[in-house]
Amino acid sequence: MLPEWPAGTVTILATAGAMPHAIPVSAAVRAGPNRVLIGLASGRESLARLRADPAVALAIVARGTAVTAHGRARVIAEQLVGGVAAVAVDVEQVQDHGRSTFEIESAVSWRWTDAQAAARDAEVRAALERLAGADTGPAPAP
Repeated sequence: MLPEWPAGTVTILATAGAMPHAIPVSAAVRAGPNRVLIGLASGRESLARLRADPAVALAIVARGTAVTAHGRARVIAEQLVGGVAAVAVDVEQVQDHGRSTFEIESAVSWRWTDAQAAARDAEVRAALERLAGADTGPAPAP
């Protein structure tokens, strides 16, 4: 089961291909115990990769949390917000990296240096939150 994490937590999305490809994602929303919604710019290589091979891993590191969610990704809205697709990750396994020998005290800290980018990120996260509240249903059968 997915843990809760604070809004704005930077996650790392890894997609398959000839070489694994990992990118930071600012817009990741927990949409249930086994689902994450993320926003990806339409031109992102990661979006093309998950369309070709939906197997993904999403690392989530925040205060008190260090997990990797393994699952299958699919686009659920081509235009969540202009130029941004909404992607659902249906989580099949959560790998907990926590140990009694260490404690995660904080997550990656970042801020937008461009006011328009910050506003767009907030808009994407709000749209993902609305989707998370709606029933997007399970992944369609192949």
